[in-house]
Amino acid sequence: MPSGRSMDSRAGLAATPGALPYYVAFSQLLGLTVVAMTGAWLGLYRGGIAWEGALQFNVHPLSMVIGLIFLQGDALLVYRVFRNETKRTTKVLHGLLHVFALVIALVGVVAVFDYHRKKGYADLYSLHSWCGLLVLVLYFVQWLVGLSFFLFPGASFSLRSRYRPQHVFFGAAIFLLSVGTALLGLKEALLFKLGAKYSTFEAEGVLANVLGLLLVGFGVTVLYILTRSDWKRPPQAEEQALSMDFKTLTEGDSPGSQ
Repeated sequence: MPSGRSMDSRAGLAATPGALPYYVAFSQLLGLTVVAMTGAWLGLYRGGIAWEGALQFNVHPLSMVIGLIFLQGDALLVYRVFRNETKRTTKVLHGLLHVFALVIALVGVVAVFDYHRKKGYADLYSLHSWCGLLVLVLYFVQWLVGLSFFLFPGASFSLRSRYRPQHVFFGAAIFLLSVGTALLGLKEALLFKLGAKYSTFEAEGVLANVLGLLLVGFGVTVLYILTRSDWKRPPQAEEQALSMDFKTLTEGDSPGSQ
């Protein structure tokens, strides 16, 4: 027979909603397909990827899809997937995925600016570039503020509680804006190269359109998982106790006053 300790341990674990693993798996399938199809598009129709020469530009779309689409989406899903790990472990993983996403995205930004400089092209004139700049600024500010509020023990319990809804909202909004910016960049790249031939169902245009639909599918799936309130990570017993103790120490409230 199982021991009382093992039964208590299992009882303390948060149950995973039945459909959640399937939606998460579907999101990962879509995300990996987006990354693979981006690589295939660049390899088949744009000559591949290199840091020097004409192929340097291709580093930009691949880096942005990996960083600001796939990894950002996965960072948002951390609190849905890891339901029984300690809160601090989950926070660190969430923050690290965002760091990796930002670093990879910065590689893409450096690549496109360096390519434009070598070719003598203008910078930051298109709607895509303006939205991209906005995404990067918001993404960095969101990460920095989140780091300050949730990973370092400086902010009070009440301040964290008041900021958390804004953090969640802006995280989802920045992700949505990232997907929209990627779609703008994809269309811009097609029009620059194909021009009027885009309307004749060129193979590259069809493949890129499918890629755009997959981007939308990944974004919608991630946002659906995030907005299901019954799929939120439930607070563990020790988290609730620590929260109440922290609030008592920092604000002078008693646990029974709420």
